[in-house]
Amino acid sequence: MWPRKRDTMTLNNDEDLERLKEIGRICANALQAMGEALEPGITTAELDAIGRKVLEEAGARSAPELCYKFPGATCISVNEEIAHGIPGSRVIRAGDLVNIDVSAEKDGLFADTGASFPVPPVTTAIDRLCRDGKRAMWVGLKQVRPDQSLAAIGSAIGEFARKNRYSLVTNLASHGIGRSLHEEPAEIATWPDPSERRRMKEGMVFTIEPFLSMGAHWAEGGDDDWTLYSEPRAPTVQYEHTVVVTRAGPLVVTLPG
Repeated sequence: MWPRKRDTMTLNNDEDLERLKEIGRICANALQAMGEALEPGITTAELDAIGRKVLEEAGARSAPELCYKFPGATCISVNEEIAHGIPGSRVIRAGDLVNIDVSAEKDGLFADTGASFPVPPVTTAIDRLCRDGKRAMWVGLKQVRPDQSLAAIGSAIGEFARKNRYSLVTNLASHGIGRSLHEEPAEIATWPDPSERRRMKEGMVFTIEPFLSMGAHWAEGGDDDWTLYSEPRAPTVQYEHTVVVTRAGPLVVTLPG
């Protein structure tokens, strides 16, 4: 997992909000371009180059590179890899399940987004997992409003997972974001956490990114310093948005446009 910084981003003016929307849109555009280019035969390094080009042409910088010297502009995780996969020579094949995570900085503000993409042909079970992974994220997003407990996010996602017979990876959490890639509120559980006592405040900025799985409960390290794998090994998806707490509810800033 990435190290956490202990600051808090709370939006209190329109200028900061517009800058956050801009970097959110740039990240979403990069994610969209990479998803559209995903096909059998492409390498993860080639896919990463597409994302880098979108970011750089928009004047943004890769957050993992900038903050942690990650060896790639984006994180690309395939099949048994579920997070922080390093772009390289791995060739995408038909039937693969690929997670792409894009985070970047522009003008001092950060945004973070991600999605899982099944490469056809897709089994019914994987198609359903991807559909439900998106639904799980939105179940969490719908809990966002001022003075709501942060625990409501994980409780709602946990109930969704239980009803639909999925597991959740419980050591990869959502996080505050804004003036750094990871900040307070740190470690926002996307699973039920009865110890959570913090509450959402208007203007607070954070991600919601559940890891929904067909059996995995944990993410474990491998041979390098970055890539995380499902434990036990099982198909796992992640969908992520950066969101602002507003009086009208969740304001998602990581939408393409």
